Amino acid sequence: MDPRPHLHARLTALDAEDAAGAAAQATVQLDQQAVGRLSRMDALQNQAMAQAQARRRQTERQRIQAALKRIEDGDYGYCTDCGEDIEPKRLEADPTIPRCLDCTRG
Repeated sequence: MDPRPHLHARLTALDAEDAAGAAAQATVQLDQQAVGRLSRMDALQNQAMAQAQARRRQTERQRIQAALKRIEDGDYGYCTDCGEDIEPKRLEADPTIPRCLDCTRG
């Protein structure tokens, strides 16, 4: 099974999520109409959560790009630590996995 279509589709989905979440990451403006400190705290908390989600998306994007690079280089499906084959079921569950189960366990 070729993981490239799935990986490219996920990159497209991440781009869409970034676009949708961009406004939530903006600087929190003091809203004089909002009621008190709790509204400001909610706005700051929502901003922090949006920024954390953006960081998670960026990390996932980097993992996907690394997997696509391994495919391009002919190294996909092999552990980046020991060079052994990564089990197909493991790659099927997460095509961005760079290491075999033994190396992941340490």
